[in-house]
Amino acid sequence: MGILDPLTKPLGLISTMARAGVIAPMRPDKYLRIVSAMQRENMAITSGFAAAAQRCPDRAGLVDELGILTWRQIDRRADALAAALQALPGGQPEVIGLMARNHRGFVDALIAANRIGADVLLLNTSFAGPAMAEVLEREGEGKSVAVIYDEEFTEVVDRAVAGRPDTARIVAWTDGPVSYPTVERLIAEHGDREPQRASAKGRVILLTSGTTGTPKGASHSGGDPTVLKSILDRTPWRTEQPVVVVAPMFHAWGFSQLAFAASMSCTIITRRKFDPEATLELIDRHRATGLCVVPVMFDRIMELPAEVLDRYSGRSLRFAAASGSRMRPDVVIAFMDRFGDVIYNNYNATEAGMIATATPRDLRAAPDTAGRPAEGTQIRILDAELHELPVGEVGSIYVRNSTQFDGYTSGQTKEFHDGFMCSGDVGYVDDAGRLFVVGRDDEMIVSGGENVYPIEVEKTLAAHDDVAEAAVLGVDDEKFGQRLEAFVVLRPGASANPEDLKQHVREHLANFKVPRAITVLDELPRGTTGKISRKELQDRAKNA
Repeated sequence: MGILDPLTKPLGLISTMARAGVIAPMRPDKYLRIVSAMQRENMAITSGFAAAAQRCPDRAGLVDELGILTWRQIDRRADALAAALQALPGGQPEVIGLMARNHRGFVDALIAANRIGADVLLLNTSFAGPAMAEVLEREGEGKSVAVIYDEEFTEVVDRAVAGRPDTARIVAWTDGPVSYPTVERLIAEHGDREPQRASAKGRVILLTSGTTGTPKGASHSGGDPTVLKSILDRTPWRTEQPVVVVAPMFHAWGFSQLAFAASMSCTIITRRKFDPEATLELIDRHRATGLCVVPVMFDRIMELPAEVLDRYSGRSLRFAAASGSRMRPDVVIAFMDRFGDVIYNNYNATEAGMIATATPRDLRAAPDTAGRPAEGTQIRILDAELHELPVGEVGSIYVRNSTQFDGYTSGQTKEFHDGFMCSGDVGYVDDAGRLFVVGRDDEMIVSGGENVYPIEVEKTLAAHDDVAEAAVLGVDDEKFGQRLEAFVVLRPGASANPEDLKQHVREHLANFKVPRAITVLDELPRGTTGKISRKELQDRAKNA
């Protein structure tokens, strides 16, 4: 730590916040009201909504299919719903499971839960009943629970709460009459009431991707202002600008973009279900300066026919930020060639928050990079004996920053070494300081005694002119321990067959890296956040 750090760090933060418009010419009493509102919110993750209601109360805060809500209206709706939750027949819930798509009901429930000090459990909208029941049982053990959900998930919720008959149920979005209370009805009935504010801060419980079983709940103690500075220094967010958020808000990435947009008083434009053309239309109609997606959404946009893409300019965009899974290099370049150098790839983890960001300049140089470490974040690449590896060598990625989680809600934690947390990913750093993620440490395939990382084979297959995307995995094999199998999606009009593709891999990689079988699919199975469902592919390979 330098002798001037205590002075230069705050000055740097102030300079960054002024450039982004967070600090702007305002009357002192308005600043006092903003700070007071954030303190009433316990400086929680939703305090940005309360601050925006003081900063620009009559500006549009949220736009969804039902229309526009100003920041003042959002604030009052949250108060009304919070009061309604406290008046439930079974009393105020201690845990609120939220299973909703992107719309005002999600936002209402999130803020209201925080105001009464309840924990919010963000539930994946693709959950089946048993998985949801297991998560609710784990996170709600010994506590009163309410579930706020969209009507379309009624059957799933029925199964999940069958063993918890005392669970309060509230419908967040419905297209017709329902037998349970709705968010809109509760807000209308308690519109003139304020809740009794909680003295303790509730938690937001984000679920991991669940690649190794039932998703785990990760709770955070929060970060420090360097996180805000690192985001604003890397990505051109500006206050009070329209931002289209179509990444799922229940997921760590979409949730972080929702919360950050509110903290910047940016108008949040969203829709319940992602549609590639509708997203472009929203950008142009609202002259949005930001777009927040998961990587597969770039794929779907660029798969639109040229005559459809030509209808939209996207000229207002300053950034298109993505996270959650690997991005296809060809799609990254094609999107930027059409809409400008605006893509920012973010390497994040539910447990560690923001780890690295790739700017458009980084992506032009290396379209598959995860970027450079965020300010305040250190990355080490370690071998199996926990020795640091030199530039270019592949090893486990370990991270240290101020947003690391406190542990899983089960009481377990991640593996740590010397204060650095194991990310669970494998990768390397190049001589320019850019991080490259090779894959998950549990995805490595050992075939005939040789180590193979799927991404290397996937990249080679994707480099074939006829291949749009590929997924490679290991399947149990009596002779080799594991054998490689690949699944590919061909480009429209392509004619390559499995033997052609095997020969392509053979020409570029060692023989033991050539898949034993290649299956052509119309599309790869994916979850709601765009990640390829390797379990579905494993099941398909086993049953072949």
